[in-house]
Amino acid sequence: MSKVATPRWGWAITGSGHFVAESIALMAGLDHLDLFVSKAAEEVVRMYRKELSLGRSMRIYKDKAASAPPVGNFYYGVYHTLIVAPATSNTVAKCVFGISDTLVTNVFAQAGKCRVPTIVFACDTAPEHDTMAPKGMVKVYPRRIDLENTARLKEFEATTVVETLGQLEAAIAARKAELAGGQPALRHG
Repeated sequence: MSKVATPRWGWAITGSGHFVAESIALMAGLDHLDLFVSKAAEEVVRMYRKELSLGRSMRIYKDKAASAPPVGNFYYGVYHTLIVAPATSNTVAKCVFGISDTLVTNVFAQAGKCRVPTIVFACDTAPEHDTMAPKGMVKVYPRRIDLENTARLKEFEATTVVETLGQLEAAIAARKAELAGGQPALRHG
């Protein structure tokens, strides 16, 4: 099967406000980006009063169809990397257990099946942390199952799970360097 001339970044956002504004800002630094937006993400982006205005080379796919038609692009080499940021505990759990019933979980599954390196910015990575809610900073206490699922996701092949905004920025920079220099794909963990 032939590959496309210029493979693209895929970025999926879920229904989390945890670093959603910063994640949207990072998207602006990537050319040739396709954005996959879950139904919950559409709601959250509105609650946080953020705009998903992207450059001319960027496309937005929304979770509107049961079969998630855009995932077929993974079969044809359209994407060199998938980023899921931010990723809710719900999305992480579905990914860990192989449930592909949303646009985001479908693109994650297809990226894995097509050996496309994936970076996941999981929201629930510590027993307690601060996060920005629509009305200000709040403290959250992820459940043990949320932390266990994040740990399980770190074991997936070709999947890098990051826990901080700085790690997300570093993982994207590392992937850019790999793509520019033809280095091996991201390691998992």
